Formats: sequence, C-alpha cells, structure tokens
Amino acid sequence: MRCIIARFPFDLTKSGVLESMKGVKPEQVVGESVIIGRRTYPVKQVGQVITRQDRRDFSAGEVLRAMAQLGFTCREAPGTAAPTAHLSPLEQASAMLGVPVTV
Repeated sequence: MRCIIARFPFDLTKSGVLESMKGVKPEQVVGESVIIGRRTYPVKQVGQVITRQDRRDFSAGEVLRAMAQLGFTCREAPGTAAPTAHLSPLEQASAMLGVPVTV
C-alpha cells in the first residue's frame, strides 16, 4: 500500500512492517499505540523504524492512518474522550486534575 508520511511516499505492506518490527523492543506507551504481533508499540517508535526518519518529522496521525489501513489495531491516547457536558467548569477542571471538588 502506498502512503505518504512526512511528505515522502512509502510502499508499506503488513508483512514488511512485521519484519521491520521483529526484534525491536517496545518503549513505554504514553500516547497513541499500535499492536504489532503480540506487542504494543508507541506510534512514533513504529514510524521511526519503518520510515527511518526522525520522530519530529512526522505526526502520530500519519502513522496511525497507515497502520490502520494495513490492518493493525491502533489505539488512541488514553483520556482523549470529550468531557461530559453535565459537569460545571469547576467540577470539570477538578476532575482533570484528579482533585475532589470542595465547595
């Protein structure tokens, strides 16, 4: 499959990505992630390995789209869900900080 990552075209295949990631130890996942084989990798690590580019040169979204089109399971960053509408601004800010509201 042909895809564009950081303004460069790449011909990626699922087997090619599996082969590239073979033997690569996953870093700690903080944001978006991709499951390749039985391991969960950070998206930026996968992008760096398969494109051989610096992580600052591409966005996580570009790699997520490419991996999803190839059939890999992709996960968004935890906590990216929209805030609930029934909270007041004070309650919402407190919940984001993990602090109980005391009024």
